[in-house]
Amino acid sequence: MATYHALTDAAMTPLERAHLDLVRRLAGQCMVVLENDGTLPLAEPCPVALFGNGARATVKGGTGSGDVNARFTVSVEEGLEAAGFTVTTKDWLDAQAALTRRLHQDYWTAVEAEAARTGQEPMFVSWAAPFVPQEITPFSAASNPAGETAVYVLARNSGEGADRFRSPGDYQLLPGELALLTELGRRYKRLIVLLNVGGVVDAAAIRAVPGVSALVLIGQSGAMGGHAVADVLLGKTDPSGRLASTWAKTYADYPAAATFSHNGGQWHEAYYRESIYVGYRYFDTFGVEPLYPFGYGLGYASFSRETVEADADEHGVRLQVRVVNTGTRPGREVVQVYAAAPYYALEKPRQVLTAFGKTGLLAPGEAETLSLTFPLERLESFSAERCAYVLERGDYLIRVGRHSRDTEPVLRLRLDGDAETRRVRHICPLEEPMETLSRRSAPVPAEERAEPPTVILAADRIPAETVAYAGEPAPLPEPDAGHIITLADVRAGRYTLEQLTAQLTVAELADLCVGAARAGEAGAGQVVGRGARAVPGAAGDITPRLAYRGVPGMVNADGPAGLRLAPRFRVTAAGEILAPSKAFSEYLEEFPPKAEGDVDYYQFCTAIPVASLLACSWDLELLETMGDLVGAEMARYGVRTWLAPGMNLHRDPLCGRNFEYFSEDPVLSGLCAGAEVRGVQRHPGADGCIKHFFANNQEDNRMSVNEHIDEQALRELYLRNFALAIETGSPASLMTSYNLVNGVHTANSYDAITAYAREEHGFSGFVMTDWSTSSAEITALVSRPDSYHRCASSPACIRAGNDLQMPGTQENVDDIIAAVEDGTLPVGCLQRCALRILAAVLRDPMFETIHCNTGGAI
Repeated sequence: MATYHALTDAAMTPLERAHLDLVRRLAGQCMVVLENDGTLPLAEPCPVALFGNGARATVKGGTGSGDVNARFTVSVEEGLEAAGFTVTTKDWLDAQAALTRRLHQDYWTAVEAEAARTGQEPMFVSWAAPFVPQEITPFSAASNPAGETAVYVLARNSGEGADRFRSPGDYQLLPGELALLTELGRRYKRLIVLLNVGGVVDAAAIRAVPGVSALVLIGQSGAMGGHAVADVLLGKTDPSGRLASTWAKTYADYPAAATFSHNGGQWHEAYYRESIYVGYRYFDTFGVEPLYPFGYGLGYASFSRETVEADADEHGVRLQVRVVNTGTRPGREVVQVYAAAPYYALEKPRQVLTAFGKTGLLAPGEAETLSLTFPLERLESFSAERCAYVLERGDYLIRVGRHSRDTEPVLRLRLDGDAETRRVRHICPLEEPMETLSRRSAPVPAEERAEPPTVILAADRIPAETVAYAGEPAPLPEPDAGHIITLADVRAGRYTLEQLTAQLTVAELADLCVGAARAGEAGAGQVVGRGARAVPGAAGDITPRLAYRGVPGMVNADGPAGLRLAPRFRVTAAGEILAPSKAFSEYLEEFPPKAEGDVDYYQFCTAIPVASLLACSWDLELLETMGDLVGAEMARYGVRTWLAPGMNLHRDPLCGRNFEYFSEDPVLSGLCAGAEVRGVQRHPGADGCIKHFFANNQEDNRMSVNEHIDEQALRELYLRNFALAIETGSPASLMTSYNLVNGVHTANSYDAITAYAREEHGFSGFVMTDWSTSSAEITALVSRPDSYHRCASSPACIRAGNDLQMPGTQENVDDIIAAVEDGTLPVGCLQRCALRILAAVLRDPMFETIHCNTGGAI
């Protein structure tokens, strides 16, 4: 009978309890105080009039694969009451809950009707049109809203498969929400507004409401969000978060706003005409004043900074920054380092983030000196003309400060000539010329008056390299073994992994390079949420057809806010697994009555804060700790690969999946991802999988949209974050995205997967597709009816170095075999993909316990 890592007791374990306590403690450190007139922190618990659609229905995280089936979610209402607050508006909260239930019932009726009409599963229909309630209960529903303090929780949610809208109820506030906030501002001495959101909303409208005392971004903070909020309001936790993306005064200020996704009415072709000018790189360069700048946050303490040492050489920059808590409360400060490069021939933003650091918790009057360093490559730009990364001659100004709009120069680097740091090959060429934004149209910034110390750098002493690219892999020579080579033989040193791979037939190689969710294997055709037999609710597994060679499964599971598994499943006396058909919290079904001999199993995982909030911590140690938490649960439940972290950039705030991603900046994003992966991979056999590689910035028509991006923007933004994650985290795997870039599916992009990730940046793990990328049936099902881009090609995935196609269809296998047989797919490419998968399997510490046949004849 099969064995499972899941528990047979539903009681909370010490591990689960410790993880929940950890999430509570760390989530508050990610929260960002945007406005505060001195109201916060509150001196003690008090009566509060609690309002807002997120007060009771607090959103722990986004929908889709980023969801987590946690045991529970602590709402803001529950968190405040547990902390000693008295909620005086229970009748309003009851009325709002009843309204939400009615609106959701109407919504779900419409979803089921659309599913019946189109032949889709209701789950996919709902992903394409998420529930966005368009009503809010009026103030009059509160019969006795006593107290001097009102707390309003504004909630928004989004998920994969659909982008957000700039309309009321989403980016904008509903008229009823603004009316209610206005009434609260008039009636109460203190009005605290909490933003329970995974992305940007129209905070300017909230700030304009008279009487708002404090505005706090609490984000989507996981299972313990309500407790973390109470701790922040009472000052038990210092909310030391800083924004990881720019918040504009109006949505139209974002450079892609006019044409992003459905805004421009063009779902099939996305033109990145803003090029490298994304987020603060646009706002700071073109003189557009944001509402809240990149890196902004108040906290409860105040600080002074002094750069006590600044030096540089041809390898990098070294700074020592002394921070003193000048306030009256303990707190943590984030020190941010930006660099302004000389602007000559190459397009460059006014400044870019190069490094950052965060102090420990400093008592009033306490000081700490941070050592901040960064390599000169953080200053380089890509020259398409030279096909090289270049440091242009001239002055580089290094600035230190609190956020992108509050810095001071501390060092000037004077480069005596141009330096090519890396010569590379062109990748991902545009299909046709595209006019892009130029800094030449931007206002000229005021001349810098400060004169920081100057360091002269010699261009001819700066290290340079020319990347060597490998050609097409040759077929492996078949060994003269005389018997079936197994992984146990390889582990024992009797044969090499190459010899085992060479002995596999083309059909076996194709099987290995296609996931197990096909007829007769795990999931039997399920696309998501049921792709692995050994761990119900996991996303996928590799084929069991090589078990005779001792090749075990390799279970992978979503998602970026914690493991998404079936919280409960049942194994009957006959060995049949009864589990939810879709492991998403909104779609979990009830179990039938338990029969004699049935065994129930439990897999309660911890919902951590979403990535967009974790990045606001600006604390790589915190990110690594969160990764460590997930890695421990992977080891507990037998999950090999965590399909996370997600790390695409916040190109536009309406991307439906921004909550899964860290930031608008590639350095902050890449370093956060690298830290989280390091935490996961502390646990032997637990692997991180960075995703979605690359430029996955639109969810509408996501499987068929073609992103047009110039090479400089690709290399400096949309690929750079992945390169940093690879260099700092050494992730074991990487997942490609659904979209095309410049006419080529990312899953089929040799340029990105092999040339860039592997050969330019040393990625040594295996690559997998996103789910059903190479499935014509699923692509047609979820794409817009007028889509004209076909799905990714299975043979082209292999040729590009995309090793594993998930969750796997028989069509994928057949297409690969046919391509090898007709000579369009070299067998050496297929062997190389299989070799990388087997190498990953071989790293599993559980391998020693796997039974295999070591003596069978071929």
